Amino acid sequence: MRSRVAGVRRRDRRGRGLRGPLAPPQAPVSRTRAERFGDLVDDEVRRLGARWGRELARVEFAVEQVPGVEPWFDGPVPLGQTVAPPPASGDGGRPVRIVVFRRPIEARANDEAELARLIRDLLVEEVADLLGLSPESVDPSYDTPDD
Repeated sequence: MRSRVAGVRRRDRRGRGLRGPLAPPQAPVSRTRAERFGDLVDDEVRRLGARWGRELARVEFAVEQVPGVEPWFDGPVPLGQTVAPPPASGDGGRPVRIVVFRRPIEARANDEAELARLIRDLLVEEVADLLGLSPESVDPSYDTPDD
C-alpha cells in the first residue's frame, strides 16, 4: 500500500491530464456558498449604510458559521446577534458587532431570493434594535412577519 503525501500531484490515472477548475474563478458559479452568503450580507450592509451611515459608523458586521450554544441549550437557534463591547473596557475603541450566522439562515431558506430576504430582515431588525427604532423606520420596505 502506497501512502500519498498531501499536496503532491501525481500523474493522472487514465491519461486525460490533470483536472483543473470547471469554471474561471471570476464566474459566479465558481464562488462557494459561504462567499455568496458573504456577498449578500455585504450588499445589505451597504444598502443600510447608505441611509444610516453615520449611526452605523462604529458598528462592525460579521458572518459566522454557527452560533456558540451550550449542548443543553433547548431553544430556537439564533440567526444573528448583537455583541456590545464590555462596559468596563475603558478604551472605548471597540465597536458594537452584529453577527449573522450563516448555517441557520441557509437552513431556513428555500432559494436564493428567500435567503436574501432573510438576511435583509435579520439585519434590519438588529440595526433597529441597536438604534432603538422600529424595523419599519429603519427600512420602509421591511414587511412585518405574520405571527
